Amino acid sequence: MAKVSLTGVDKFYASTQALSDVSLEIEDGEFAVFVGPSGCGKSTLLRAIAGLERINTGAIHIDSQDVTQVAPSERDVAMVFQTYALYPHMTVQANMEFGMKVNGVAADIRREKVLEAARILQLEDFLGRKPAQLSGGQRQRVAIGRAIVKDPKVFLFDEPLSNLDAKLRIQMRIELEALHKQLGATMIYVTHDQVEAMTMADKIVVLNNGVVEQMGPPLELYKNPCNEFVAGFLGSPSMNFVPVDTQNQQIKLGSVPIPIQEHGNNTATLGIRPEHLEICNADMGLLNVKVQVKESLGGEAYLYTLHEETQTTLVVKTDGEDPRLSEDIIGLQFPPSRVHLFDSDGVALNHRQEASSA
Repeated sequence: MAKVSLTGVDKFYASTQALSDVSLEIEDGEFAVFVGPSGCGKSTLLRAIAGLERINTGAIHIDSQDVTQVAPSERDVAMVFQTYALYPHMTVQANMEFGMKVNGVAADIRREKVLEAARILQLEDFLGRKPAQLSGGQRQRVAIGRAIVKDPKVFLFDEPLSNLDAKLRIQMRIELEALHKQLGATMIYVTHDQVEAMTMADKIVVLNNGVVEQMGPPLELYKNPCNEFVAGFLGSPSMNFVPVDTQNQQIKLGSVPIPIQEHGNNTATLGIRPEHLEICNADMGLLNVKVQVKESLGGEAYLYTLHEETQTTLVVKTDGEDPRLSEDIIGLQFPPSRVHLFDSDGVALNHRQEASSA
């Protein structure tokens, strides 16, 4: 296992910059997830660590070794791709041991490593089958097994679950988490799915247009996002963003004062997550909203509401048995400790103040 460090990494495709001054550290044995929208640079960053993309400037270290100019085969990493990339004419066992066979590993050692990986991944009964005889989840486990037998310093996963159905993705997430705990391996995982990022990661790295917006433990980013992008990307449904005015030391949503004591005069947006809005009877909250759509999911429900004075939409999470229906008028409370404030540049005020005092 190994620590992975990147310092000042830039990557250009002609005049287009795909990665901009990326610096981060992934500790030995850590499960790090690169997350962001399509085109943000997360797969490019993973491929740069693997050596499949040459960086223009900066340095990459794996286990204290500078691998910036080292060939992919010499970096001691194993990569699992979105497509399983299995040889269709080979059995599961042959697929898993192929890399070792090419490298001249003895047959008895190959067999021992394949059997151990198959035991870990519950593939013992499928070693004689070919990929066409397997389910999507089983094929992905074979691809992971092919990585395990290499005994690499770092595992790299490039959206490995995106081709699976929703139920199987959940099952495979659980299996990958269990695999990480069992192997104690350094793993770097790329996804555009923030639910995967929140549930699997020890550390999340949020990318946007090739820039690392924020990194840290999942709950830290969820509770203390540095800007509107991170706040809106993490969480499902995403955070509510409400344009506000700051007048005479008061924050106002339309004509309604929001009782937040600590704020700056440059506050432009108020953010609050759907699960943190509190519902009360009409005229008893800070503001009244009309329920436009109720989305019932069984154990929970989401109310899509409209504040008519400002034409602001607010999503509210509530109990699945909540009796409120479309067209109902409800009151909403904004618990001060749950509110996030952002300036006109989209930066969270607490992060702006920390940066100013540093």
